[in-house]
Amino acid sequence: MASFLYRLGRFSFRRRALVTAVWAAVLVALGAGALTLSGQLSNSVTIPGTESQKAIDQLADRFPEAAAGGATARVVISTPGDITDAAGQAAITGLVKGLENAPKVAGVVNPLQMQAISPDKHVALAQVSYRVPGFELTDADREGLMAAADSAKAAGYTVDFGGDAVQAMPATNATEGLGVAVAAVVLIITFGSLLAAGIPLLTALIGVGIGMAGITTASGFLELNTNTPVLALMIGLAVGIDYALFIVSRYRHELTIGRDPEEAAGRATGTAGSAVVFAGLTVIIALAGLTVVGIPFLGEMGIAAAITVAIAVVIALTLLPAILGFAGGKLAGGKIRLRRKESATTHGERWAKFVARHRIPVLIAAIAGLAIVAVPAASMQLGLPNDSTAAPDTTQRKAYDTVARSFGEGANGPLVIVVDLSGSTDRQAALQQAAAGIGGLPERPIVTPPKTNRAGDLALLTVIPKSGPSTTATEDLVSDIRGLNAGLGSATGASLAVTGQTAANIDVSEKLADAMLPYLALIVGLAFLLLMLVFRSIVVPLKATLGFLGSVVATFGAVVAVFQWGWLTDLLGVKTTGPIMSMLPILLIGVLFGLAMDYQVFLVTRMREEYVHGADPQQAMVTGFRHGSRVVVAAALIMISVFAGFVLAESSLIQSIGFALAFGVLVDAFVIRMTIVPALMSLLGRGAWWLPKWLDRVLPDVDVEGEKLAKQLDAPDERELVDASK
Repeated sequence: MASFLYRLGRFSFRRRALVTAVWAAVLVALGAGALTLSGQLSNSVTIPGTESQKAIDQLADRFPEAAAGGATARVVISTPGDITDAAGQAAITGLVKGLENAPKVAGVVNPLQMQAISPDKHVALAQVSYRVPGFELTDADREGLMAAADSAKAAGYTVDFGGDAVQAMPATNATEGLGVAVAAVVLIITFGSLLAAGIPLLTALIGVGIGMAGITTASGFLELNTNTPVLALMIGLAVGIDYALFIVSRYRHELTIGRDPEEAAGRATGTAGSAVVFAGLTVIIALAGLTVVGIPFLGEMGIAAAITVAIAVVIALTLLPAILGFAGGKLAGGKIRLRRKESATTHGERWAKFVARHRIPVLIAAIAGLAIVAVPAASMQLGLPNDSTAAPDTTQRKAYDTVARSFGEGANGPLVIVVDLSGSTDRQAALQQAAAGIGGLPERPIVTPPKTNRAGDLALLTVIPKSGPSTTATEDLVSDIRGLNAGLGSATGASLAVTGQTAANIDVSEKLADAMLPYLALIVGLAFLLLMLVFRSIVVPLKATLGFLGSVVATFGAVVAVFQWGWLTDLLGVKTTGPIMSMLPILLIGVLFGLAMDYQVFLVTRMREEYVHGADPQQAMVTGFRHGSRVVVAAALIMISVFAGFVLAESSLIQSIGFALAFGVLVDAFVIRMTIVPALMSLLGRGAWWLPKWLDRVLPDVDVEGEKLAKQLDAPDERELVDASK
């Protein structure tokens, strides 16, 4: 592989105009597609095969007038006085009429008719159902909904809106630009040159631009989740900068030892480029593996991000050498002197020697620190966002709090019970038994009168729990209701299913939790094989994966402490706390594993390069660390800054993803890779590179450290080989 990449790097360097033109054409073509073919992104979270989704599909087929799959809105009108007096009734009537005339509304439940009035008569609750799902509502549709309250507000009443119909698409803001700015500063400090710092940023932005344009174009043909481009942007930007940083650093090293620019580009692509390929493969495996857990929206996010990473790898191997061709030998030395030239290298070598001398205490301290940070992970609660997790000053949160105070927490998360009566000979008795069974459960929920379809073979019951939609008590209630199905079927021939937003969120959370361990086993297993191929060792991949598990558990602990317990929320700008997003743990496992293996490959390949070139294990560790640590530190700081920029986003999901990835990279890079890895490498010595002889014969030699390439190029007939490559 190293020889092939060497030739590719030299080709791209020589044919730089052609290579640059091809990538420019790709960017322009996809950009045009994004402008003309883009579609609307979806914020729906559905998992085929769950009970709640089956019930929704059943309703859509046999009870379409119920609009069960459509968006809903809770409209809360309140006053310090009596909401049922003449003025209050007039305000409610006008509000309901305006809601009925709002775009795409299927129906409105009048609180005066349904007695949805709080006991103190200060609050009335109207329910709005839509003909379309929430993600199909436009800003104009939401504005039409809000405008229905203008007359009531003008009369002095307070009106707030909740429900998924009010939730606009989560969007990022300009805060990711802060991460790019910090990344630029880190690159300038690392290279001491504006030109050298600008090249990784340029290639990363081009790669992200191509990836995002491709996703936007694909949205015109596929229904994609609204968080899909966010994850691709995060990952693509971070790895794009890192991969270019690694190759540019090696290119500058080759220039400093006297190589001509074209030869330096070839060798940098052949050696550092090999590490980039395998680092990228680990990220791609981790992200693409999200498709096997049976959760469509996660699979979409994983595939989109994996494609963006693949683009970043190809750009680093082709466009980057071409841009280096335009720069030539101008990158040989930095002109900006922020510190002594050798200080970073010296510090890296000193740290490696310190870790080697005190490896046992260092290991104990690092592992103990990880264990302490991981403690909160034991109390992690999973859930999906609802109005209770909205910012305190939003209309959704105000509506949620008002409903909770006036009607109880459960009114914010009603359950929809679908009773299939087609197999029952006495449908009325079956309905009565279903309602009585639910009402008689220990939780004592409120059961509303049933509604039946035109055929009379399908009925709906609405159940109001006593507890809120994100509580374990409501989860238990859903389980208890589903437990009544067997008895109902044997007694009456009918069947029941629980659906609605609350039940769907519970099903999604359970599905995600069940998929976590199989997914973890899949990506760890595949990455272990890949790393064994790269390092030709069993011990190095084993400690790499075990180190990842330590960093991910510590990250879970930090996420729980901030987003569930509320620690440091003011400092980090986190407005609300609550259950951790159900999708976050499995998403974090995939993304963080891939990024963690990046640092493993970048750092340890240089150690192996020194080892296979004849250095003893201790010296190989120190020398490899000295060369690789500066790049890994810079890469980690860049990733942390890029991810941390998303903590300032408005969406709590994006906030938690940004924080989790930033903290995870911090722990993995500085505690695992920069501390535990050199300590273990020093402790194990030659044992770190142990590989059974039979396995050594079976495994293909991919020459990721460029040993064969170096022997070929440094041979006496090097000039003939170089000339032949032209």
